[in-house]
Amino acid sequence: MAKNVLIIGAGGVAQVTAHKLAQNASEFGALHIASRTQSKADDIIASVKAKGHQVEFTSHSVDAMDSAAVADLIRKIDAQIVINVGSAFVNMTVLQGCIDSGAAYLDTAIHEDPAKVCETPPWYGNYEWKRREDVAKAGITAILGVGFDPGVVNAYARLAEDEYFDKIESIDIVDINAGSHGRWFATNFDPEINFREFTGTVYAWQGGKWTENKMFEVGREWDLPVVGKRTAYLSGHDEVHSLSARYPDSDVRFWMGFGEHYINVFTVLQNLGLLSEQPVKTAEGLEVVPLKLVKAVLPDPSSLAPDYEGKTCIGDLVKGTKDGKPGEVFIYNVADHKEAYEEVGSQGISYTAGVPPVAAAILVARGTWDVKKMANVEELPARPFLELLGELGLPTRVIDANGDHAL
Repeated sequence: MAKNVLIIGAGGVAQVTAHKLAQNASEFGALHIASRTQSKADDIIASVKAKGHQVEFTSHSVDAMDSAAVADLIRKIDAQIVINVGSAFVNMTVLQGCIDSGAAYLDTAIHEDPAKVCETPPWYGNYEWKRREDVAKAGITAILGVGFDPGVVNAYARLAEDEYFDKIESIDIVDINAGSHGRWFATNFDPEINFREFTGTVYAWQGGKWTENKMFEVGREWDLPVVGKRTAYLSGHDEVHSLSARYPDSDVRFWMGFGEHYINVFTVLQNLGLLSEQPVKTAEGLEVVPLKLVKAVLPDPSSLAPDYEGKTCIGDLVKGTKDGKPGEVFIYNVADHKEAYEEVGSQGISYTAGVPPVAAAILVARGTWDVKKMANVEELPARPFLELLGELGLPTRVIDANGDHAL
């Protein structure tokens, strides 16, 4: 029987996910989307219908911070798969709702506590991994971090393990956005989550241990396909926390590209204390959280889509040995902002994050990834996922000894 799907969230990534579910509706049963503000979910459904998709798509209102409310909604609509593309603050309550109701759970980022920034590694161990036994006991599938990074880049590492190396020595994940949105300053996804990601310690897994740096302390130039030479900085990121567990003898690092303008604005905001998650009181006695104030005055990331041009390049440079001989492979994807907008009404960053959970949902529905336990993406077969992603609009390319070619 076809499985009903529920999307939690109604932002830019949720819009991509909804459009891709509609494009592949034959794989599923009824489609549903829920948000705290139901009108936002209605707007996404309207955008899907405007593309000519005649599918059963229903909106709901839900407080995703209330696990009982999530479980009640899942039971009410008989959802068998839940795609959580809401704020990272709701991961644990949505996961619990799935455990209680028996639905499969997919998300695209690590859980965050609003009161904490940059937790001690391995971050997953502080939250999601603590529910492994509960997930197994409930007999459900829970796939963590199945966006692009984390997600697809984890599958790239697994592909390198399966098909290229006997031993992996290093995994360097590089994320470059060479696009331009025309605004003086904006973040490509939720400003609150974006800034929290870069205000704490930069953790990397090197030499069999966690190493610590400050943001923008370690940078290097990368020469990548399509986007060319770009400077990327060692950054802390979700996938490092899980990949280090599967590849403890390898160095695992994440690099993100930043322009000078972003770094200058970020530095000023941070030095002024405007990126703090701790509340302060104004002279009038009003209590405000500086980071939430900054979020309120910046453009909504979804509003950037119509004017976005250029491309992204995200991939893994993996080095290792095969039959005792050293080698390296770069596995990557290039996405186009304008093409993403024309197809689903979102910019490329949202597109790369919103397509992979749909591919994962299809694999769960087909049984390929319905593993009845909690898993990070690198624990699952990579090739079926990557091949399906290519069909859905995110093709994988590989630079190896045979040159630059499609997967």
